[in-house]
This record gives sequence, structure tokens and C-alpha cells, in this order.
Amino acid sequence: MNIKNVRIYTMDNSDTIIENGYVTIEGNIITAVGEGSPANETKDDIDGRGMTLYPGFIDAHTHMGLTSAGVGIEGEDLNEEFDPCTPQLDILDGINPLDYSFELARQAGITTVIVSPGSTNPIAGAIVAVKTDGRRIDSMGRGRIGMKMALGENPKLTYMDHEQSPVTRMAVASIIKDNLNKAQRYMRDKEQAESESDMPDYDSAMEALIPLLKREIKAHFHCHRADDIFTAVRIANMFDLDYILIHCTDGHLIAEELAGEKASCVVGPVICDRCKPEMANLTPKNAAVLKENGLEVAVCTDHSEVPIEYLPISVGICIKNGLSFYDGVKAVTSSAAKIVGIDDITGSLEPRKLADMVLFEGSPFEVMSSPALVMVDGKVVRREGV
Repeated sequence: MNIKNVRIYTMDNSDTIIENGYVTIEGNIITAVGEGSPANETKDDIDGRGMTLYPGFIDAHTHMGLTSAGVGIEGEDLNEEFDPCTPQLDILDGINPLDYSFELARQAGITTVIVSPGSTNPIAGAIVAVKTDGRRIDSMGRGRIGMKMALGENPKLTYMDHEQSPVTRMAVASIIKDNLNKAQRYMRDKEQAESESDMPDYDSAMEALIPLLKREIKAHFHCHRADDIFTAVRIANMFDLDYILIHCTDGHLIAEELAGEKASCVVGPVICDRCKPEMANLTPKNAAVLKENGLEVAVCTDHSEVPIEYLPISVGICIKNGLSFYDGVKAVTSSAAKIVGIDDITGSLEPRKLADMVLFEGSPFEVMSSPALVMVDGKVVRREGV
């Protein structure tokens, strides 16, 4: 099938905008993107009537399906706060894909969400990328893409209440470094073992950290305050980790230094107040300042801190405060995909990518806008007026 007569933001490496073109889909894969009309038209083709087609939107940091609105403690599965180091936790065991938030995401044009554990633990567990359409979480994602780590107030206050370490920033960082050192030694012992009897005793926590040390997955550092951001960078450099700065609230104050590190930042939530001391410098100009300094930037909701359906409005606020429209699109498409490491399959409209796309008549980032069409993996999940 084809989606035709559309203006296309391809978001590919050439930053191409096709003024009047088409996208051809076979199964769940894009097979062609071009100007004019498709060579082979079918009865199932969708006429976009001059609207604008974008890649499906990506929220680069959420807790989707780990918390259910209005349910209370029974629906809270994002924080295992009785051990500060839990890398072995498999987040797929906690996500409920039938939670209503997934439907709200689809209706807003969000086709992929990055789902992370909460931030009470210095090392909290696996992070996955999942599509927003489906009933079985095993078939909605692509496995582990990251490891959640948290700095600053959240782990401090959590374990202060439990009357155990960590209760200082020093201790939070120390737990992360100690366990990464242990994982390095565990990995080395496994590699040097000459027989089964020489192998170290199986340790699920250390096993879970090996892909991080091998740079097969990324470290997602929860960090708001400038000193916590630099602690994240310090730890990442110490262990040669591929890393992302999540929230990066003070990033606008230290943008030049972060540019020197070539850091990647996921900014948000944007629609919120300064609800705790480490967010005192929160500003909607953050994304624009970071981008102006050459950093790769994505925008997130941190759902359920901000409901998932407000991702496009969050981008609109960033655009109002200095981010260009095109960079706003990138912040929830190609840049978001690149930052989290899924740009080989999604984030742009080009052949061999998954058929994730969203069609709008007006700006997708205005409060009155709704998508006319949303497609996830080649399946139309919303269609109105086309």
C-alpha cells in the first residue's frame, strides 16, 4: 500500500523534506519514499490530501505500563526500593501493555516509548524500547537497550527513609562504581576461565551489567543538578560507558562543558513545576540551549509524571522557547532514535525502516492538533478524515 499526496519530513541523514510525495509500505516495512506519485497504486492506498507525514513519535524516557493511574500501590511496579543495586531486574516482567496509557500514546501519534524503571535505586534495572500497539509485551519491543542509573535526591531520600546507605551523593556514586568494578572483575574471571570449574559462581546482577561494560547497551543516568550531571559523565568516562543524560535539568547552565563531552540529553518533563530542590533551575529553554551548543537532544514526558499524550505539546513549549521547528521534530523522531540506539529500525521515513508514521494537517505541536493517521509497524491504529 501507499500513503500518497503528502508533504514528507523524512528525517533521514540528508534532512530531506519532500513537498509532494509518497511512502510505500509492504507488511511492516517501508520499501520506497519518493516525490510525485507511486509507480504501483493499489485500492488500499491512503490519500493524504496534502497533509504532512512524519515518522512516528518516540518518547525517549517513560515509565509506561509500570504505573496505573488511579490504582494506587497495586498498580505501582517501577521501584524495587529494598536493595540499592538491582540491575538484574527484567523490566518486561513489570510492563502492562494493556494499560490505558498505551492507547493514549497511539492516539497522540507516539509509536515507540522507552520504558525505564524508577529512580529510587542507584542501579535500577533494564530499559527497553517498546511499540505502543500490542497485547503481549514480548512481541512489542527489541529487548534491553539500556541500564537505569540514578543520581541525586531520589536514591538519597529513599534510603534515608529506610535508614540504610546511600544517604549522600558520595554513597550513591560509590554504589554505582563499586558494582561496575565488581562486574568488570566478574567478566574478566569468566573470560579467563579455562574450564567450567574455574568459572565464577553465577551472579545475575553482574551478568546484567556485562552488556553495559561491553557498550552493547547504554547507561541512562537520571540526573537533574549540574554536579550530578558531571558525576554521571565522570562515571561513564571511568568505565567507558555509552551513556545518556536523562532530564539534564541544569544542562543549560553547563552546555559548553557538555558539548565538549559530546553528551546526549533527554530533556523533560517540560510541563511541570519545580517540585524539588534539584529542579530549581528548570526552564523550557533547556532543549534550545543544549541544541545551540551542538548536543543531541530529545524531549520526553517522563510518563506518568506528565501524561504520555502531552509529548507533542511538550515539544511545542520547547519550540516556543527557542528550539527550531525542525529540531523539535528531530527531538521526538530521528534524534530520539539515535540517542537511545534504535535508529537502525525507526525514527525516519526511509526504505528498510519500520512503517511507523503519523499524519497531521496542521502543526503536530499545537494544542488543538490531532493526527489524521497513525501507523505502527505498518498497522493503521488511528484514522480520521483520510
